[in-house]
Amino acid sequence: MKIFLRSLVCLLMLSCNAPVSMAQNNGSSQINFTATTWADALKQAAAQNKYIFVDAYATWCGPCKMLKATSFKNGKAAALFNQNFVNVALDMEKGSNPQLAQQWGMRAYPTLIIFDSKGKIVLNTVGFISGKDLVRFGEEALRRQKTI
Repeated sequence: MKIFLRSLVCLLMLSCNAPVSMAQNNGSSQINFTATTWADALKQAAAQNKYIFVDAYATWCGPCKMLKATSFKNGKAAALFNQNFVNVALDMEKGSNPQLAQQWGMRAYPTLIIFDSKGKIVLNTVGFISGKDLVRFGEEALRRQKTI
C-alpha cells in the first residue's frame, strides 16, 4: 500500500509540474533578457519607447544565481518585465562592463537598475529580492515614468 501511495504521489507531482516546465520552455514564465549589450539595450529602448531593466551580476555571486533561479522565474515579474521593459543581464566583470559599473557607482552584486531610454537611472536596488518585491520594484519604476 505504501508503495502504491508513493507512486501515486510521484505521478501527481510529475503531472502538476509538466505544465510549468512547458511554460518555462517557451519563456512565458521567466524574464526574457533580450538585449545583449548596454548599447543594444539603449537602441531597443529608444525604438520601443521603454525603460531598460538591467541585471548587473558577477558569475561568482551567489545571490545573483538565486535571482536567476527564483525571482526572474516568477510569473508576475516575467509578465511585467517582458511587456514593459527592455531586459538586459550584464556580467559586470567582462568586456566594457567594468567601466559601466564604475560609471553607475556600483558597490555590490547583484544590482538591479532601471534606466530610461536615454540611459538615466530611474531606480535601483542592491542584493537579492523576491519575485514579489521585484514586481513592486518594476511597478514603482513605471509609476515614475508616468510622472515624468
